[in-house]
Amino acid sequence: MLYNNIIKGEFIDRPNRFIANVLIDGCKETVHVKNTGRCKELLKKGCSVYLNKSDNPERKTRYDIVAVEKFRDSKKNLLINMDSQIPNFAVEEWLKKGELFTKNAEIRREFAYGASRFDFMIFDKGKVSFLEVKGVTLEQDGIALFPDAPTERGLKHINELIEAHKAGYGTYILFVIQMKEVRLFRPNDKTHRAFGDALRRAQKEGVEILAYDCIVLPDSITIDKSIKIDTEENHELDKFIV
Repeated sequence: MLYNNIIKGEFIDRPNRFIANVLIDGCKETVHVKNTGRCKELLKKGCSVYLNKSDNPERKTRYDIVAVEKFRDSKKNLLINMDSQIPNFAVEEWLKKGELFTKNAEIRREFAYGASRFDFMIFDKGKVSFLEVKGVTLEQDGIALFPDAPTERGLKHINELIEAHKAGYGTYILFVIQMKEVRLFRPNDKTHRAFGDALRRAQKEGVEILAYDCIVLPDSITIDKSIKIDTEENHELDKFIV
């Protein structure tokens, strides 16, 4: 997935979850943050951010933050895509290449089922499957974690997928890790225990849980390799998680 017009800036602060102040070519600019999550471990004063310039003259802000270089003490900064809207576009490209299903599969976005609207409905080889996508930007020592804030919507999607699986549909949750250098994915029980419990229940019921990392550049994101998943509770790890 490519962005059209990327420019580099320096993060100053974030007055609220929708906007941030950024230095662009030495000038302070108020920009849109394309992620309403906390992102406190990412957006730190002085960090480098990458912005996509909008071509809509009616907008109040001219730029969207789409990626950030995460500060790390002993390693090179880690480039993370933090655009919460982009994972679904990247997944659609990935599916159309014949990943997970065949290249001839029928793919539909935003498909209503029960009381939810799943990100994808896939019809392939005579079977209907539902796929829900979750973008992941939280990383701790090579472990990707979701969610970074309580998500009742995410909890609802999991429960609906369990019911869909019982009804005979194919069911998938795909965690798109919007970075490289990750060795493991885990549910963030410390932040939202109910989500972790629901994910474990879904796994036992037969819902397929997938996690893939991404090749991230300032102007693009591409789904890359499968990442190991550990859904077991780990209280020793939890005390270190944001």
